Order: sequence, then structure tokens, then C-alpha cells
Amino acid sequence: MTEITLRPPPLSPRGLLTAVLGLGLLAACETEPTANNQATDKQPAISDLETESATSLTPTVFATNLRFPRGFTFGPDGKLYVAEAGNGGSAHTSPSQCEQVEPPVGPYTNGRTARISRIDAQGHRSTFASGFPSAQNALGDVSGVSDVAFVGDQLYALVQGGGCSHGRADVPAGIARVSSSGDWTIVADLSAYQHANPVAEPPADFEPDGSWYSMLSLDDKLFAVDANHGEVVRVLPGSGRIHRVVDVSAKLGHVVPTALAQLNGVLYFGNLGTFPITPRTQKVWKLQRNGTVTLKEGDFTTVLGLDFDSRGRMYVLETSHVRGFPTPGTGRVVRVTQEGGRRLIVDNLFFPTAMRFGPDGRLYISNKGFGPPQPGEILRVEVP
Repeated sequence: MTEITLRPPPLSPRGLLTAVLGLGLLAACETEPTANNQATDKQPAISDLETESATSLTPTVFATNLRFPRGFTFGPDGKLYVAEAGNGGSAHTSPSQCEQVEPPVGPYTNGRTARISRIDAQGHRSTFASGFPSAQNALGDVSGVSDVAFVGDQLYALVQGGGCSHGRADVPAGIARVSSSGDWTIVADLSAYQHANPVAEPPADFEPDGSWYSMLSLDDKLFAVDANHGEVVRVLPGSGRIHRVVDVSAKLGHVVPTALAQLNGVLYFGNLGTFPITPRTQKVWKLQRNGTVTLKEGDFTTVLGLDFDSRGRMYVLETSHVRGFPTPGTGRVVRVTQEGGRRLIVDNLFFPTAMRFGPDGRLYISNKGFGPPQPGEILRVEVP
């Protein structure tokens, strides 16, 4: 397969503002509303984390040559399947076809350059499925396949880069079923769903086709989170039926929900927040299937990854933990102990975008997930 030269987004403050995956961050000075009638599991005190004096672990590069890696999962075959944003393209739509994303973020152009890579136990990468839409906004950010998940032996892809407002009228934002040969077809049209079912509090920096960020499989269903509109949905993969689990915007405002995880069948999500970054103001929320949202843990910054280890300890991936705007080399992973303490696990990451534990008990991280330099990579960490 011919490799296409990456066209990296700029690293100006404005470029970085929107380079965080098009998640809906131009409402830079918004204040997070208080949750409406929400119960609280615990209210953590804001204090110096144990991370400040702890020694972090050293990750190794497990795989490289990725095009802006995002979410990933391990398949029944033991191999790692990685969603990649791609390189964008030159196709575009017009205002006469659909509502466009407003400047300076829009308009978008698009190309069939997003893909899913399969990585074996030795870290060798091969292209498993390709030709997914890759949307590139006016500031250079790309969004393509944002996550992948298996239901049994069947792979599904969360296609963030589709949709008319993203420059692709023939493929919506949605969930695609991917065959063992790499062929794929959209089985749940998330663009049509959102057009017909608006959230209560759409953000000022509205993306008509959303910014679908994270997806997981649970009880033979798929759950996905949209960061821009602010909602979590449940999808029946057989029928493609979509049901809203919670309108986050109605309960929490424009907090930009991102990372989705589960522990013992209970859902959790973290939020990125708006810019400029105020350290330790973002949270992890517990989400019941009936839509009830309660606070799980606070005191985090720019959450883009979330998972639990085999002992039930929570790990939070922060893409940048410093004040202002995303800064290269300031990503990190923090572990929350059962007693509520914090330990720094990995530090000095370069714009990480996702994190999961593998079946081998090791922690895997998508690194260099946006912004130059590329190629992106998957890191692996031995966690005690």
C-alpha cells in the first residue's frame, strides 16, 4: 500500500486549540455549570498529588508508523487494532448541500485516508481496513476513525470523519461494521441521529456531525460518546438502532466528554473541558444505564483516556496537564488508589489520545495522537 505524506497541523496557540481532535473547544472561556440535581459519590479535595514527588515508569515503543493514532482494542486473535485519523484530503461540500462548520475551524475538506491498523505481538503493523473518511479542518486538524471495538468476533469502527459538514456527503459520521477482509459498511448513522435528536445545550462551536470520540462494547451493545454535542449513546449493532443514554450537555453543560470506560458493567467517562486549560478542574463521572450521572473523581486535567486494571484501580490519561494551551511533552497517566490517593504512572507523553490495558496486563497508550511530529506510536508500560 502506498504511504501518503502527512500534512501536520500548525502548532500555533489557535491551531493547538482546535488540534485536540475537533472536540468543541472554541468556547474557550466557558465556566462549567454545576450539575443539575446530581448526586455525588465523593467530593475529592484539591491537594497536591502524590505524583509531584513520585518516579514515573518508563514506557517502551510497542508499534509505530501510525497516522495520528486514536482509540484501540485487542481482538479475539490477540492482536491490537488501532483507529487512525488519516491525512485528510481535498474533497469538500458546499453550504447549498448542508450546514457547514463555521470559520476559523471550518470549512472542512476530506479524503479517504483514515484506516485501521492491526499490530501483532512483535509490534509489526499492517493495514487491516482502509478508505475511511478523514476530515481536515481549516486549521489542519484531522479526524477519521476515532475508536474500534469488538462485539464477539465482529469488529466495529467509530467513524468520526464522516458527514456532510466534514466535507463528505456520501459517508455519514457513524459506526461501521468491518469484515475480516477489511471491507466495511456503516450500520448506524450517527449524523442522521444527531440531526433528528439535538441535545438540550448545543455548544457555541457547534459541529453538525458531531465529534464522536470514544466507543466500547458491553453486553453485546456498543456505547459511544460525542464530545462536541455532549452525549453518550447506546447502539444495537445488529439493527443499527441508536438510543441516547444521557444528554451530558443538559446535566453538566459543555464539559466536552471524551474517554469512555467500564468496570463491572458500570460505565464511566472523563471530560476534557474547555480552553484555556485550568489544571485540576476536570473530572471522571459514573454513568448508570438509566442516565444517572454522579461524580466519581475530580482534580484532573484534559482527560482523553480512562481505564481500570485487574484490581479495579482507575487510570486517567491527561493529554496536557499545564495551564493555558496543550503543550508537547506534558501528557501523563495518573493512577487513583482505592483509598483515593494518586500516583504518577507515566509522564512526559506527547499529546496522547487513548489508553487501554491489554490482556497481558500491560498498559498501552496512543502517543503523538495529534500535532507534529509524526508518525504516531503505541507505547507499552509494565505497571506494578
